[in-house]
Amino acid sequence: MNPTFTAEEEAFRAEVIAFLDDHRDLDAFFLQGHVWPRVRAFFSALAQRDWLALGWPVDVGGSGLPLTYEYILWDEVAYARAARPPLASGIVAKTIARYGDTAQRERWLPPVRSGESHFSLAYSEPEAGSDLAAVRCRAELRGDTYVVNGQKCWQSYAQDMDFLWTLVRTGTQESRGRGLSLLIIDKHTPGVTVNPLPTLDGDQLNEVFFEDVAVPATQRIGPENGAWKIMGEALADERHVQFPPGRVRRDLDEVVAWTREHSLADDPRVRTTIADLAVRVAEAEASALRVLDAMLRGSGGAVEAAANKVVHTLVCQEIARAALDFGGPEAVVCGERVELLWRQSLWETIGGGTTEVMRGIVAKQGLGLAGRA
Repeated sequence: MNPTFTAEEEAFRAEVIAFLDDHRDLDAFFLQGHVWPRVRAFFSALAQRDWLALGWPVDVGGSGLPLTYEYILWDEVAYARAARPPLASGIVAKTIARYGDTAQRERWLPPVRSGESHFSLAYSEPEAGSDLAAVRCRAELRGDTYVVNGQKCWQSYAQDMDFLWTLVRTGTQESRGRGLSLLIIDKHTPGVTVNPLPTLDGDQLNEVFFEDVAVPATQRIGPENGAWKIMGEALADERHVQFPPGRVRRDLDEVVAWTREHSLADDPRVRTTIADLAVRVAEAEASALRVLDAMLRGSGGAVEAAANKVVHTLVCQEIARAALDFGGPEAVVCGERVELLWRQSLWETIGGGTTEVMRGIVAKQGLGLAGRA
């Protein structure tokens, strides 16, 4: 693995950092739902520079740049705490570019590239969280329209998005992953209800109910019952930006600043712990670069990405916990950044794939432990 970037890539990083100077007060990486209109404007500003389409193929209106450019962009955005990568320009757009027909590309890609259309992933269900092959939300084709009934839950940002990228069952329940399809559902279609699920960090996930929701068959992406393969490829599209190390670098910097503000920075125990955490942050960055390297080499990076998710979850939790250990009651005062870091870090165990599932991928695919007693 070569951990360095080219001169052109570093020049792009400098351009991104300069751009972010005007957006450092956005602070929407954790609580996007509280300031969504400003986040939407931020994405539009990125779009004006054509940065939402950096890695798209040129033939669908993208820049066709290497994955390193997306990695650099979202790593710096994460460090600036501005926002998380929008799902529309990643998973959604790249899947449409790969599997959509000409009409679908012309319909959906331009408003995503311009920052006008935004999507939430509607995959998980109460009985199908980590096991998406068990999805029950059903879509029945009636003429040229799918009628959708069922429930989704734990959808990030669905309260503010325009569309739901929805995994539905079009085959029998017994068909498992072989009977799933992908539909684009306008959130404002009659029969769609979005309810909040408050989270510990003060933000929210959502549950979505579909009651006889009519969806044009032209809004199915890819073949009917063909979603399983499509989703696997879509996940690979996002592995290099899903857990940017800029997030944990910023976590540590904020904890260090907090220790200085509270006259703790000269405590030998604090200094030793901070040094240890700095090593852990460097390990997290190396882990993220391993994912990027694997994808650039064309290996897909599934195992590296699973390991990276586990590493980043543990590191952000270790950093947040350290602040509590340093500061005692002062670190749990509502309104302190370190208190928010702790609350937010708890659900990182689940977000982006549960840590238990990620460890299973590493064990089975990376270490070959499947089937062993």
